[in-house]
Amino acid sequence: MSKRREAGRDLGGRPRRVTDSQTRSAVRLVEAGEPAAQVARDLGMSRATFYRRSRALTN
Repeated sequence: MSKRREAGRDLGGRPRRVTDSQTRSAVRLVEAGEPAAQVARDLGMSRATFYRRSRALTN
């Protein structure tokens, strides 16, 4: 499993409902002034999950 992780490969598990591109678009909305809670609700996720996913995309 560590070899797959180092290679950047999929580790399996449940597929994500919201794609990375949708999360990037949502981050742009928040940067434009939309409330993060509303954007996350529109995507169907919690605000905490939205922040976690957006932070993971920037790292």
